[in-house]
Amino acid sequence: MAGGRLTSGARRRRRRLLLAGATLVAFLLALALIGAGVGDRLEEQSIDARFENRGTQAPPQDLLVVGVDARTFSARSEGGIGEQWPFARAQHARVIDNLVKAGAKGIAYDVQFTEPSSVGQEDDERLLEAVFQATEAGVPVTLATTEVNDDGSSNVFGGDDVVRSVGAKAANAVVPSEDGAVVRRVPYEWDDLRSFSVVTAESVTGKRVARDAFEPQDPLIDFHGPPGTLDYLSFADVWADGFDPAKVKDKIVVVGATAPSLQDLQTTSTSGNGKMPGPELQAEAISTILSGFPLSIPPGWVKWALLVLFILIPPLLGVRRLPGWVPVVGGRRMPPLLGFVAAIVVGLLYLVLAQVLFNHDRVVPVAWPLIGLACSAITTLAVLVLLEASDKRRIHDLFARFVPEKVVDQVVANADEELRLGGEQREATVLFSDLRGFTTYSESRPPDAVIEILNDYLGEMTDAILDAGGTLVAYMGDGIMAVFGAPLDQPDHADRALRAGRDMLDRLERFNAREVPKGQAPFRMGIGLNTGPVISGNVGSERRLEYTTIGDTVNTASRIEGMTKEAPYSLLMAESTVERLAERPGDLEFHEELPIRGRSTTVRLWGLVEPASAGAPVAAASAAPGDDAG
Repeated sequence: MAGGRLTSGARRRRRRLLLAGATLVAFLLALALIGAGVGDRLEEQSIDARFENRGTQAPPQDLLVVGVDARTFSARSEGGIGEQWPFARAQHARVIDNLVKAGAKGIAYDVQFTEPSSVGQEDDERLLEAVFQATEAGVPVTLATTEVNDDGSSNVFGGDDVVRSVGAKAANAVVPSEDGAVVRRVPYEWDDLRSFSVVTAESVTGKRVARDAFEPQDPLIDFHGPPGTLDYLSFADVWADGFDPAKVKDKIVVVGATAPSLQDLQTTSTSGNGKMPGPELQAEAISTILSGFPLSIPPGWVKWALLVLFILIPPLLGVRRLPGWVPVVGGRRMPPLLGFVAAIVVGLLYLVLAQVLFNHDRVVPVAWPLIGLACSAITTLAVLVLLEASDKRRIHDLFARFVPEKVVDQVVANADEELRLGGEQREATVLFSDLRGFTTYSESRPPDAVIEILNDYLGEMTDAILDAGGTLVAYMGDGIMAVFGAPLDQPDHADRALRAGRDMLDRLERFNAREVPKGQAPFRMGIGLNTGPVISGNVGSERRLEYTTIGDTVNTASRIEGMTKEAPYSLLMAESTVERLAERPGDLEFHEELPIRGRSTTVRLWGLVEPASAGAPVAAASAAPGDDAG
């Protein structure tokens, strides 16, 4: 049963070449997706997901938000502050005074004072005095703005000179959003003016924030949780001096609008479907800088390395053989679908690893590696499915000539991509047959006529074997070797073999009636059956591959067939075959117990009694098949 036109080495080379092509296509596809911005968008979304999975962290102990909230406006209506928004500068001055008195470490005022007070100059001077007294008391004050001149200067208090004169610093409060209008990163500067969080951190610590930390990409804000996670006081309570000073002492206080009606709200990585008030966002950014940017991001080359590595995983799974201890597929290449699932599992495990690292303040790229893995898994799956379909079609075509059609698909399912059925030992019934009188017949006939009648005969006998569910192992001139019970398990293999033998004898009568001229002796046949353990599988070289069965059972079956030349039966079987029959038929009779060449023990033989019309078997001049047809 010869193999296909491609050697197994050629098939392996073809497989590797196609997988290399699939890998290249996957790489180009991944680059296209990354170039279109898909990678960055997915990476940003993965950051949000990692924050959500990490959960709420303990708030920083050195930061406090004082919010102009709904309660502040309620206090106003109840005779408290008594002002419309924006409040008079004197009200803000009072809050600054109370924060300094309570021992604030620093004040970051996220309210914009770029226009003169509508109340009058005295109102502006009251705020300037409060800021000056705060800085004189050693409490640095940072003032926010979103309006920056072309030279990077601001108009806070009318200009930077005035700001400097009171010891304060102006900073840009803009925190740019990324894709989806989500704020995730803290900038070093915006419009040539350093950011509010950077200036506040520098003012409090007295140390310069290194610009290198913002290269090549602004660092991630290490959010502690959703809106409301940080410590909080109402503007109304601070204004009325109705708060516990311990909540303010030695803390950086960020003052700003938190009421939704004031619309200073931003979507962040942890705000979910809601939004985070601007002052709390600024406080989170300040905390991130003071903590030394905890969410460290690896260099850019790491993304490329992981992209290439993950692209290579699916084709490596497709080309390597698995160790023998792997269930189901041990020692064979991983099936395409299983390889695809394995790639998905690798991706899921990497997501788990990325989350664990994120929980320990390490950020690894997720989108690029998984894009590469997905593209590679899809292209590899496509190639392997096509290869498997081609191999199965080739195996199907090969075995369909030797195995009954109804079991071909099962045989193909048990074969690997190298057209090999793994060697295994099983109980089976082996059949040998030989045509008697054909050698003499062929000597007086032209070659084409000899081949034509031989093919006719072999076709008839093959149909008998396949119809009984047997596997045709080999043609040996006018001899045939077949096996029942391999490569597929057939509990009734002995009955099938006997049924095939009967059919072969019946077909021989019809063949003789059709092909043998009057006056010429009819062809006779010898059939030997033996049941026992056999070793079966595909054997051979890369250039030629055959399915066969070997073992003592095979050798004995061949010799039993040879004994039919001297016996009064066309079909002889060993007692091992008779014992495996579901029911012993009435036309079987014991022949005798004979020694078998090559065996130390004798074999009890049984013969099939043929109808009288069949005539007595005659010996033919042709020799029996070789000793070991396996």
